[in-house]
Amino acid sequence: MSTSNKNNKKTAVINGSHFFDLYGFYEEVSRVLMKNQDWKVRTLDGFNDILYGGFGVFENNEEIEIIWKESQKSKEDLGFDATKNSMKKKLNKENLLILN
Repeated sequence: MSTSNKNNKKTAVINGSHFFDLYGFYEEVSRVLMKNQDWKVRTLDGFNDILYGGFGVFENNEEIEIIWKESQKSKEDLGFDATKNSMKKKLNKENLLILN
């Protein structure tokens, strides 16, 4: 995390070469955005939550800049099919809980 940009916003750098699947993405954003926290991001909902701030490396509603290196690789790795499969798994788990 740095504040070296012209407008003094905090800057976080996510590096797409550090992961190839959603689990790795969650690890990367946890490493970058959740420093010194007891929990890690494990879902897209959790990622959405930390973008609002208030915990992790920035405050509630604080404007930040996220730089995503190797974003094209991430787009390919985490595209529609990966997201669809992740959501299917989530729905299957929730349906199993309801049925039990």
